[in-house]
Amino acid sequence: MKKGDIKENGDNADKSVDNAKNAKERGGKMQITTKSIAFTALLTAVICVLSPISIPTGFVPLSLGTLAIYLACSVMDWKHGLAAVVIFIALGMIGVPVFTGYANGWARIPGPTGGYIIGYIPMAIIMGIMIDKLEKHIWAYPVSMITGTAVLYVFGTVWYIIWMKATLGAALMACVVPFLAFDAGKIVIASLVAYKLRFLVKKIVGAKKTEKPSAPDPTIAANVDKGANVDKGESDVAEKNTK
Repeated sequence: MKKGDIKENGDNADKSVDNAKNAKERGGKMQITTKSIAFTALLTAVICVLSPISIPTGFVPLSLGTLAIYLACSVMDWKHGLAAVVIFIALGMIGVPVFTGYANGWARIPGPTGGYIIGYIPMAIIMGIMIDKLEKHIWAYPVSMITGTAVLYVFGTVWYIIWMKATLGAALMACVVPFLAFDAGKIVIASLVAYKLRFLVKKIVGAKKTEKPSAPDPTIAANVDKGANVDKGESDVAEKNTK
């Protein structure tokens, strides 16, 4: 056998191993398909329907917006969840009445509650990534939602302090304390629902399945071994001639 053929077969064997590794890395990820885009639009619609529903409690009303964000970012992967949140914010900014209390427009951002709207974005990213990593564990859902909510509270509270010139204590009493119990209830509901729906949605939208790693062609391995033996034989002959 020619050395060139042996080298080519060895390269093919390496490619087979690389393909197997790539297939393993792709396992379980959602594809961007027509179905996934449709589900993202559906999640955006859910946020737009729930977010305006609120109970006035002062400058920062009780809202179902966070419940919608919890669901959007835990039912699908973090990229699709983030996309739904960003589209929701964009719709509100261009005039669609989807913000709390059916408000809309850019004017909602430079105001005492604007930090909550902006805070939805890092909340969605952090929560979505955590669930993507630990989706098989039910405890990961409430833990990620609590973490995301903490980030949202930070954005909302700091924004409130800046715009209202309030003290930290006053801001916490206005932006955090009244919502703790309400948000805890939403987290429990969203965690139970999302854990059941996530894997169903992945099947529907067509999550990439882990491909069965293909074993290297045995003929290639045999040829490589044969080539190694040929090289060894030539080396032995050369050594004898030298002697």
